[in-house]
Amino acid sequence: MLDLDLLKTLVCVVDECSFTRAAERVHRTQSTVSQQILRLEDSVGHPLLHRDRTGKNVIPTERGELLAAYARRLLAIAQEAEDALASPAALAPVRIGLPEDFDPRRMTAILAGFLAIAPEVRLETTSGMGSDLQRAVDAGSIDLALLKREPGSGPCIASWPEPLAWAAGPQGFPTGDTVPLAVFPLGCIYRLRAIRALETAGRRWRIVFGSHSLAGIQAAVSSGLAVSVLPTRALLAGHRVLGLADGYPEVPASELALVAAALPLTAAQRRLADYLCAAMAADAVG
Repeated sequence: MLDLDLLKTLVCVVDECSFTRAAERVHRTQSTVSQQILRLEDSVGHPLLHRDRTGKNVIPTERGELLAAYARRLLAIAQEAEDALASPAALAPVRIGLPEDFDPRRMTAILAGFLAIAPEVRLETTSGMGSDLQRAVDAGSIDLALLKREPGSGPCIASWPEPLAWAAGPQGFPTGDTVPLAVFPLGCIYRLRAIRALETAGRRWRIVFGSHSLAGIQAAVSSGLAVSVLPTRALLAGHRVLGLADGYPEVPASELALVAAALPLTAAQRRLADYLCAAMAADAVG
């Protein structure tokens, strides 16, 4: 096992090209520095430094230069570990689940804003469909989650209505007896809303495009490949909203809810929850 203290001395000698200047840098005597280098050479079984006759000019051997490069990396990692352990908040990451069908630009901007004011909090994020995230919350494998769900379907820290609409491409919407759908995977409330609305209206449907990505569904709609149910905030500039006059039944709103695995929240969890609530409320007003 390499001794970090000896590696630090090696780096100092290599950087200073001198035992004397290295000794001053590590606040040790020159003889102590020389003895440490000898111990390190004995440990690795190779000479690490070339010394001239005066002992004033020192350059690393090929193996010494290689070891010094590794030593810098090891010392940096050791310092990083010390810094992490010195910060109690870093020991308690906040695990949050986010909807897989959420606008990634919108959510990353919110999380970046939070970390800008709370750099001591370490976020661990995961994404998934609402049903998957709810199971993770129930199992305690995540601390908080933003869920897209049926309104009022369970306890939550806060909730916001999410209006939905039928979306088609700018050139119009597919015609025919069977509605071509672009949908998210099973477990997504938008998919459930679309299918339920069509079946209640007695219209036939078929899935022609599926994706975990909001951008993928938006692109399928924009191209005219299919129609889809999307949150009104996720409609693109070129999308056309379809209604009863177009033969598409009204789709009731879903709900975006912030839920927790356990209460009371820790200080870090509460800080994130408060920030998300403020961001969601501002987003709704905007």
